[in-house]
Amino acid sequence: MTHVQKGVALGIAGLVLSLATAAQATEGGGSSYPMGAENYLMGALPPPGFYSLFYANHYAADDFRDDDGDSLPMDFRLRADVLAPRLLWVTEQRLLGGQLAFAALLPLVDLEVSVNGVHDSNRGLGDVDLTAALAYHHSPTLHSAFGVDLIAPTGDYEAGELANIGRNYWTVQGVYAASRIDPAGLNWDIKLMYDYNFENEDTDYRSGQELHADYALGYGIHPNWVVGVGGYAYKQITGDRLNGVDIGNEGQAFSIGPSIKLDAGQGAFVALKYEREFFVENRPEGDAWWIKAAWPL
Repeated sequence: MTHVQKGVALGIAGLVLSLATAAQATEGGGSSYPMGAENYLMGALPPPGFYSLFYANHYAADDFRDDDGDSLPMDFRLRADVLAPRLLWVTEQRLLGGQLAFAALLPLVDLEVSVNGVHDSNRGLGDVDLTAALAYHHSPTLHSAFGVDLIAPTGDYEAGELANIGRNYWTVQGVYAASRIDPAGLNWDIKLMYDYNFENEDTDYRSGQELHADYALGYGIHPNWVVGVGGYAYKQITGDRLNGVDIGNEGQAFSIGPSIKLDAGQGAFVALKYEREFFVENRPEGDAWWIKAAWPL
């Protein structure tokens, strides 16, 4: 049995993390960040105040890829539905030339996993994500932000179960995001992230370090509408460790699909995206629907 197959047997819901879009590498093929969660306006924070953000996701995968990107010979099915409210506080405090902001995200996860006829399901609160960031407004069109996320193991986890909605380890994530906004021209966004994962003490498994980015590219066709494409790119850059021994199992993936945004002004907007995964190794391969909305409180 390969390390990937062991990971599947030990707990694929390691597949669903913070927002739990299930589709990632490392232990059980999962990560603490839901790849592809972000869309337009990734690096553009609104004026000081409190804001409510809302993410909704449906992820479906019927394939699990090995080291070479080939489909593993097993009957595999994964479905995850996530509702994730996020509270954002943009302060008036300035630090290092940037605007200080904080956020907290609480994912509500409904997960179903089947492997070779064995079925498991779980629902509840996933792993909570806490954010501290500095926002910069370089011009009316160009914006950026630096930040650190702390993803806490608050979701339900039991070693040996298929449908875990938590990762059972801490993750520290460095973030850089940038956005170009033009109601009548080119719009682009990127959110670059680096994940440092701590050990899952229940399994003595430490997932490798991960480099990944969410992206969006669109064009303003109306003062309130942007249409284009979006997705993510993911590469695990260090191997997993089991009982202190490097076992490899590095994952990779890329996704792309159509994306659209409606801007209502005053910090309120809604964005919709569909994405399909390609070039996958050591992870599930599937597709996802995403909704992202924000409004001032």
